[in-house]
Amino acid sequence: MNVELDLAKESFNTKYAPLAILFTHYQQNEILKPLESVNVSMKSKDFSSVDKLKQTLLSIMCGCDTFSAINTSLKDEFSLAKSCGWNRFADQSNLSKNLDSLSPSNLEELEKGTKEIHHSLSQLKQHDWRKSLWLDFDLTGLVGGKSYEGSRSGYFSGKKGRRVGN
Repeated sequence: MNVELDLAKESFNTKYAPLAILFTHYQQNEILKPLESVNVSMKSKDFSSVDKLKQTLLSIMCGCDTFSAINTSLKDEFSLAKSCGWNRFADQSNLSKNLDSLSPSNLEELEKGTKEIHHSLSQLKQHDWRKSLWLDFDLTGLVGGKSYEGSRSGYFSGKKGRRVGN
């Protein structure tokens, strides 16, 4: 499947276009394949249990912080569903039941699969560990000075050009 970006004249499109591209990339490179090792013993009519796990992941990536948000956020996202290989998204109750049916051994399989996905995407394994690794999570935009290690001139919500310590 080739990803093609173009302007559409359709009256409906998806507001999750970047996720559609990312998820297509994941499918093309079989990044989510480790999820297929999770053997959930649950009846599936329209979606396999693996599809439901993928849809749960995608709902998190779309910003759904609860299962109830899935129906309101993704119910009408047919373009996003189609780009991921589905005609539509599963109902939130089906996704919830899928997670509820996970046995302890399924949870171990899921943990193993997600670790495998994480390690395949992580850039930490490419880091030269003989050098320092800087992690910067300070998003407060507090004023810093020239003497602050690693501080640079930047922009934080109206504080243009002032030194900020990250």
